[in-house]
Amino acid sequence: MLSLRVSSSLSRRGSFRRRVVFESLPNRTTGIRGIRGLATVVADANDSNFRIPVIDFKKFRSANSAAEKKKTADEIVDAFKESGFIYVEGHGIPADTVSDVFKKSADFFKLPTEVKMKLAWEDPRSNRGYVQMGRERVTQSKDAAEIAQLRAKAPDYKESMEIGRDWDSEWKNMWPRESDAPGFKSKMLAFYQSCHDLHVEIMRSVALGLGLEERFFDRKIDQQCHNLRLLSYPAVKRSLLEGEGQARAGAHSDYGTLTLLFQDSVFLRYIPSVGGLQVRNPNTGSYVAAVPIPGTIVINVGDLLARWSNDVLRSTLHRVVTPSHTINEIETVTPGRQSIAFFCNPNFDAEITCLPTCGPEAKYPVVNAGNYIIGRLTVTYT
Repeated sequence: MLSLRVSSSLSRRGSFRRRVVFESLPNRTTGIRGIRGLATVVADANDSNFRIPVIDFKKFRSANSAAEKKKTADEIVDAFKESGFIYVEGHGIPADTVSDVFKKSADFFKLPTEVKMKLAWEDPRSNRGYVQMGRERVTQSKDAAEIAQLRAKAPDYKESMEIGRDWDSEWKNMWPRESDAPGFKSKMLAFYQSCHDLHVEIMRSVALGLGLEERFFDRKIDQQCHNLRLLSYPAVKRSLLEGEGQARAGAHSDYGTLTLLFQDSVFLRYIPSVGGLQVRNPNTGSYVAAVPIPGTIVINVGDLLARWSNDVLRSTLHRVVTPSHTINEIETVTPGRQSIAFFCNPNFDAEITCLPTCGPEAKYPVVNAGNYIIGRLTVTYT
């Protein structure tokens, strides 16, 4: 593999300065190519057709012409066709904002278990609340019995807090008391809105890249039926992750349109050995490490956007398998880590059918977005 050491510091203006150092290790399967010391693409060294590029989205957001927008849009859609994943810099969400959200998230997971369990996740139609370690088992299976067996044999070693739109008339968020988590609610709601706004912009670029009118998706995603997931991966002995099928989070694809992933080592102090996101190369079946790159958000295509595009865009399998550290001669531990995922969804009343620019024949029947997502969540949790 290729080992990456990145030192990052904040400039006076709050932007990241990055220095990337590459170290070759035996059996290299992953490569990172750089220009002027900045990482520009993560690739599979054994397959030139697989790449996860770093895209400067500021060029889209501040474009002075339709041609400038289209150039960035084409870069994004080309990457979504190849690997289904991109790194995005110039996304417009300040680093300090994300760091503050990480800190509030960390404080929440430090609360006593009995406090968190008062907020326990209850219903897939809501998809809100605290999920204790081992309750979820992400997988590609849609069979409830099979997933139950997987969960019993190889549960995901993580806990999470799920947050939805706060104005929903039927399903309410489950907030800790302000005295238990000061500023948690206000910080998460502001961040939720920032992520939605970015989602709208990225979907506009997707529309242009697919030959659609720029605002094609606007009215199909404006109800903000998204899910903000705070994730905590506690430190755990490596021996507990070595059984068949064990992982921090098993191989899976996401359900909606896009996922925005914020990695802790990108927005907090960078720790090279902590990370763990791996993306499956659809051409070879091998997994490629999506190494954290300072100042960037990892964005990937979900199942419904792939379905919408008639599989022109890839919804790619990925997993989390954190590296281990040695404790003593006989035991190692995987270090704790945090991440934040914003799962972007279409409006739950949206009908997902083949886009007019994505082929003469639809591969899939029309599906209701809400029914699809709720169905997947129903079999994922106990």
